[in-house]
Amino acid sequence: MSLSSSTRLGRDIRSHIPPASDVPGVIRLRDQDSAVWELAAPYLAVRNNDSHTLYAYGLARALLASLPDADPEVVLPAILLHDTGWSTVSDDLILEAIAPGGGRPDLVLQHEKEGARIATEVLTALGREREIVRRVVEIIDGHDSRLVALSAEDEVVKDADKLWRVTPHGIAIVCGWFGLTREESLRITSLRVQDNLFTDPARAMARGFAAIGSIDIASQRTGLI
Repeated sequence: MSLSSSTRLGRDIRSHIPPASDVPGVIRLRDQDSAVWELAAPYLAVRNNDSHTLYAYGLARALLASLPDADPEVVLPAILLHDTGWSTVSDDLILEAIAPGGGRPDLVLQHEKEGARIATEVLTALGREREIVRRVVEIIDGHDSRLVALSAEDEVVKDADKLWRVTPHGIAIVCGWFGLTREESLRITSLRVQDNLFTDPARAMARGFAAIGSIDIASQRTGLI
């Protein structure tokens, strides 16, 4: 049992809180990314793709801070649009398509192709440069099925997409998808993620998330009040 030794300080410390812009890693969607999100969101309202996409966007922003060779003007619209194609797959088939130990590769390919089509429509409607559209679409068309990365931008998109699985949010969602405990979800997602990352920053982040997930379920932590 843990005895609490902290109470309210009794005075206001808010004057010491820095502005968000001064804190490394604290982000909001950029205006140009919010415009993409508004058009992408209706296609993402299936199987938690909307929340997954927002977390993956945050992870991509964090990775970009350590990977200056990757162009954010390609990475960020790509991560916001990468899973829009699942909207064309029957909801009851999506989990079968992504289930460990089986899956439906044909449906994975369908969501990539349809995502590429949707991304073309969205970015064209927003007036994005043709070369940016081409590079984004190239990444989306194969982001799950293609085992190699085409570019630094593709590496960031692939890594941000996978890293979500080992975040606390990802662990919880996978539990619900497949009826797993948090420990089971942590083990299956961490191994699948860490074996398939491209960048050193992503590998470090994955180990950090796995460590936090491990402590969350440790008997010492669950035994605290």
